[in-house]
Formats: sequence, C-alpha cells, structure tokens
Amino acid sequence: MCRVTRMDKVRNEYIRGSLKVAPVTVKMSGQRLSWYGHVMRRCETHAIKSVLSRNVEGWRGRGRPRKRWLDCLKEDKKGVDESMTSDREEWKKKTCCADPK
Repeated sequence: MCRVTRMDKVRNEYIRGSLKVAPVTVKMSGQRLSWYGHVMRRCETHAIKSVLSRNVEGWRGRGRPRKRWLDCLKEDKKGVDESMTSDREEWKKKTCCADPK
C-alpha cells in the first residue's frame, strides 16, 4: 500500500503514523465495545443477552485459565459502564476509536 517491505526495516509506528491508522488492538477493543452496546440494547428475552447474563460455574483445569470474551471486555470497559449503553450517541462517543488525523 505504501511500498514498504520488511526488508526496509521500517517500524510499524512510523507506517501507521504516515497512513494515519490506529493500532489494530485499539480498533478491536472499540469493535468489541460496539457489539456489547448493541447486545445490551436488545430486549431482555433475546438469546444472546440471556447467554451473556448467565453465570456459568464449572471446573477449570490446571494452569493458566483461557481468556474468554468477557475477560477481554472487562479490560476494554475502562471509564464506561452498562448503564451508558441505553443512550446510543453517548456510548459511541465513549467507545469509538477513530483513526488519528
């Protein structure tokens, strides 16, 4: 896209800055929060919302526990809470991560 190869040994930060694109991790967290807001605005009887609200207890094996979607979501939800999801405009302002200008 910008005619830079791995052989040029240019840092990713420089390429993202010249193309004015946000890091992938930031974009992914914004998309997760966007989908979470969409689900939380659904009616209470919807299948996806009932699955998210279900607290599953069970046995986990030895070692480090697997990272679940809700674990990622807890890390992403800094400064926002579930009550903000009802107002779509406010939720989008708080969670949207636009590309740098």
